[in-house]
Order: sequence, then structure tokens, then C-alpha cells
Amino acid sequence: MPATPLPVPAGQVPGVELRRVTVGGVGLNVATAGTGPAVLLLHGFPHTWRLWTAVMGGLAEQHRVIAPDLRGLGGSTRTEEGYDAETLAEDFLGLLDALGERSAAVIGIDAGTPPAFLMAMRSPERVRRLVLMESLLGTLPGAERFLAGGAPWWFGFHSVPGLAESVLPGNEAPYVDWFLDSGTLGQGVAPEIRDAFVSAYTGSEALRSAFAHYRAMPTNARQIREAVENGRLSVPTLAVGARPVGSVLEEQLRPVADDLTGHIIEDCGHIIPLHRPEALLGLVRPFLA
Repeated sequence: MPATPLPVPAGQVPGVELRRVTVGGVGLNVATAGTGPAVLLLHGFPHTWRLWTAVMGGLAEQHRVIAPDLRGLGGSTRTEEGYDAETLAEDFLGLLDALGERSAAVIGIDAGTPPAFLMAMRSPERVRRLVLMESLLGTLPGAERFLAGGAPWWFGFHSVPGLAESVLPGNEAPYVDWFLDSGTLGQGVAPEIRDAFVSAYTGSEALRSAFAHYRAMPTNARQIREAVENGRLSVPTLAVGARPVGSVLEEQLRPVADDLTGHIIEDCGHIIPLHRPEALLGLVRPFLA
């Protein structure tokens, strides 16, 4: 189905157009900017497309930037199922089709990393370059080092069906703030972006959809394991780490990737695109070129 342009509310990024694109019955809220070879940006939790606010302009100088809200998050449809990485990868391939893009460079962070990886593994002809940031790839070797002290506390809390979305309503703002403050080494994010994130994760249905991504992690791990058992990552790939993941993602990718570059951004928290956007652009723009 063709993309349907939507009016852009006041206060959003200049030059960015919001549209709704229906892919396989799922309505994706998509921000686009610029012209040129496509770059697909995939956010994580607790974010929306606005995670990329500070880097979209720099990328749009040379590229057509496409930044969707993931299924169930932000303005995209809150489905009952389909939050596993393979289904999300199909969402994004369908999005490229709907926007008339045969291929794209794909950049994923946090929850956006596993589907970006599977896009490149399953459909390498559709992914020109791959940038992965601040996430684990299932249980591929290396994950055990990150998890040596146990999984982060919220993984278990989010993974219990029905629990977190039943106790958090009414307290969404301080909960989201905790992730935003700790994820940028205490620097927080701009107030208008913070408010957009809080709004996107307010209400039991918004929370349920968010935590469905965590509940899909065991399925993601199986899908990733099957992908590397049946092939190699042939797409040129850049692994970018900060705190807390650091070099673990590169360590996971090294045995399965044919063309891998790793980089750590120092003095940088988990939310790299908001914490150190210029440093990220300094890595990504020459890599994409």
C-alpha cells in the first residue's frame, strides 16, 4: 500500500516528514528526510524514531533517511504478536518496498539491532551496509561475558507476561526517566524528546507492546543462532559500542562476519545517537560513503 503523508506536528525536526505506511496489515509511523541512497534507522527501548533527531540532519545531507517506529511502539500499530526479530525484519523489508527502495544501509541500536542483523543475514542483497550498536545478539559467544553478573534487572521484570504493564501505569514518566538518565550517563535528553518518549510509553497497552519485545528475546536468540548456523554475515558491518555493552557486540560478530569494523565511543552512554551524535556521525558517514 502506498505511504500516506501525515501532517507534521509543531516542534518536530525541520525537513522531516511523517507518514503512515501499512506493511502486512501493520501501520508503521515513519519519519523521512533527505534524498539519495536510503538509510534505515531502527531504534530501541524506551525510544521512538525521535531517538535519531540529532543525527537525521547530518545523514540527510547525502541520504534518504527512513526512521520508523518499531511495531507496537510510538505511533505504530500495537499488535498482539509479531515482536520477534524475524517478523520485525520482514516489517522493515516491506517498508523499503512500500517506499520504493530496493536496498538501504541499515543502522540498529538496542532492540533495533537483532532485526537489522537478520535483515542482513536473510536478505543481504537488500542491505548495502550494516551498523549495529549497543545490543547483544542473542546467545552468540561473547554474551556470557556481558551477562557474567546476571542479566539487567529489567529484562526479567519486562519478560513476565502481564506483570510490568499492570503495575507501571501512572508511573510511566519516572520509569522512562530512569532509563533516559542512566542511558546517557546521567545527562538525560532534551525535554521535548523526553516528553515524546514518555507519551509514547504511557498506558497499559503501550507498555504491553513495549515489553512484548523483551518477551520475544528467547525466540530472537533461536532465530539468530539458526541464521549463523546456515550462513555468514557478508554485508560490510560496523559495530559501535559505548556503555554498558562496549566491545561485546563486536566480539559476538567477529566469528560470523566477513567484513567487520569495531569502534568504541569513549565517555558515552547507551543512547549514543542522543548522547554523542557528532561522534556517531563521524563514524557512520564515512562508513556509508
